[in-house]
Amino acid sequence: MVDDGDAATVNVVIIEDHEFTRMGLKLSLEQMPGIKIVGEAADGAEGVKLVKELQPGAVLMDIELPTLDGIEATRQIKECAPDVRVIMLTSHNSDQTIFAALGAGANGYCLKNITAQQLATVIRMVVEGAAWLDPGIANRVLSAYANPGKQSSSQLKAASRPKSEGPSLSPRETEVLRLVADGFSNQKIAEHLGLGLETVKTHMRHIMEKLTVSDRTEAAVKAMKQGLM
Repeated sequence: MVDDGDAATVNVVIIEDHEFTRMGLKLSLEQMPGIKIVGEAADGAEGVKLVKELQPGAVLMDIELPTLDGIEATRQIKECAPDVRVIMLTSHNSDQTIFAALGAGANGYCLKNITAQQLATVIRMVVEGAAWLDPGIANRVLSAYANPGKQSSSQLKAASRPKSEGPSLSPRETEVLRLVADGFSNQKIAEHLGLGLETVKTHMRHIMEKLTVSDRTEAAVKAMKQGLM
């Protein structure tokens, strides 16, 4: 991200093999305030090289790419430039692909029916430190991590992350967060655990403070990726 006058501008690299799609993304996003396309690549290997050179704030990554697929390209980018935020932008929404992308270190997962304005918002959110999942797949991902028995061993292996040395959650906070992942509201969590609503809200506030996030879904995703759940 670079400073551009009064506002921060996010430098973005697009890695997409379809020229028409790549051009459309560039033209649409460059009309969005605070977004600057600084590079494009048509295959995964070229994309990794470009990201190493340019060190952008964010990368928009397709999954089906020649030379090196988007998942392996994401893994290589995260190894050489861990601060670069990678957003998968794809039409694929199978569990196997989603978990493999998250396991490779993707910070966001968008489907290609997203609008340019929505995508620009996602880019800014992810660069600021948020994790973002398309609403159409978020519940599937969170539920799978809350109920690992529903995943195949290969999915778990692909998506597992080493336990971080960062913040730790108490057993009660972990229990609350698992219910968030299952789609429970604060009121439903309170009823399920036999707690007062204000107590649940306090737990959620402590969880978000520990994980330095601003909402419930982001908390669950971050805890999931850090191996806290």
